[in-house]
Amino acid sequence: MNESITLAQGNGGEENRDLISELFFKPLANEILERAEDAAVIEGGRLAFTTDSFTVSPLFFPGGDIGKLSVCGTCNDLAMMGARPKYLTLGVILEEGFEIEQLRRIVESLSRELARNGASVVAGDTKVVPKGSVDGIFLNTSGIGEILVPGISASNVRLGDAILVSRDIGRHGAAIFAGREGIELSSAVESDCASLWPMVEALLEAGITPHAMRDATRGGVAAALNEWAASSAVCPLIDEGALPVSDEVAGICEMLGFEATALANEGTFLLALPPQEAPRALEVLRRFEGNESAAVIGEVGDRYPGRVVLQSQWGTSRFLELPTGELLPRIC
Repeated sequence: MNESITLAQGNGGEENRDLISELFFKPLANEILERAEDAAVIEGGRLAFTTDSFTVSPLFFPGGDIGKLSVCGTCNDLAMMGARPKYLTLGVILEEGFEIEQLRRIVESLSRELARNGASVVAGDTKVVPKGSVDGIFLNTSGIGEILVPGISASNVRLGDAILVSRDIGRHGAAIFAGREGIELSSAVESDCASLWPMVEALLEAGITPHAMRDATRGGVAAALNEWAASSAVCPLIDEGALPVSDEVAGICEMLGFEATALANEGTFLLALPPQEAPRALEVLRRFEGNESAAVIGEVGDRYPGRVVLQSQWGTSRFLELPTGELLPRIC
């Protein structure tokens, strides 16, 4: 562990995991926290509870803004536990001199996304700090949701499960980087920033029972799969050729040496479920705009428990590791 905090420790990958496990999990240890789920399951399994902070730069990006992102990020964590988002809190830290019109746009965007989830902000706090103390605006949202289907858990991935992804991967990371660096492509890449609860609700109403779901945010699909592998002591076997990647994201990855599996998403999730339910799940997911590329990307095995194996189109395979280093700071 370094003597001081580095940007890499906020990447959602290996350094972030080590920081959290050493400095937070040990002194704050309790049974609920140690499950390391997208949201804590509380009150005898009736409720899910989560919190998240948002420092994204730029504040407005293709496909969203910090207001939309804050609601999506929190509600999506609840949805991944099979919970209907109900109540949110909103904490706002504003820099002196921040434009009122920008704040108005952010709050209006936040309000629209709350409506899509059927949720409400029921408490909040606002602080203003001197110029230079914060880069414009930082947000914190906490959320409570009602669990409709119990047992969905990162530790419930089972041998033989099919692994699905809800849409093409890496869009949020690519969009933020392109917007931040002024990269112009022949066709613009937009963030996948979106609320996942409507999709999860449709899956549950169709009688589909995922064993696990995971919102592939910081660290991307690679981090989410590694979390499953560790929590369930299984070995996800991923078909590299089945991973849906848009031409725009593939172009940015090729240009800059990124891997799409390590890029952040904000409206893309993984599902592990019985293989016989996979065709129906794909049918439901593909009804939603942007999810036409939903795909089965692999299955759960036990060859190397705790590791993820990426199988290439040429018959070779390698471990898909947790991302390391700081790919893109302030991605969410």
